[in-house]
Amino acid sequence: MKKLFSTNHHAKSIDAALLIARVGIGVFMLIHGLPKLAMLFSGEPVMFPGIVINGELSLILAVFAEVICSLLLIIGLGTRLAVIPLIITMLVAVLHIHAADPFAKQEPGLQYLLVYVVLFLTGSGRYSVDQLLQSKSSQEKYNSVKTSLSISQ
Repeated sequence: MKKLFSTNHHAKSIDAALLIARVGIGVFMLIHGLPKLAMLFSGEPVMFPGIVINGELSLILAVFAEVICSLLLIIGLGTRLAVIPLIITMLVAVLHIHAADPFAKQEPGLQYLLVYVVLFLTGSGRYSVDQLLQSKSSQEKYNSVKTSLSISQ
């Protein structure tokens, strides 16, 4: 019972929570974006709201964010960069597309936005491609320094 109310943070549990949040929200948005991808490649005229730009370009940007960036988010590659287009997409959805709608219509976009902002602030965590790349880079730097030190002796 004491553990349930503990405020101590353990790195492994935080990394597991980031993995669950990343993969979960990434899969949800990917499922949301796949119909847009199908619409883009259907060959039919694009019926998508244009915001400052035409509907087709808006659809391309939405597909990029909702499909490509969601895939990057799921594997944890460039997580902080990948959530930027997703944050922008959710801001457009909430502040423009659903601006006149009741809160119930805006709420899903706000929930996505909340998770994307958290991932932007925290990064992908230990269980990600970002971590693998960082570990390899650190190991290569260590080996390079070790080699140069042994050569200079």
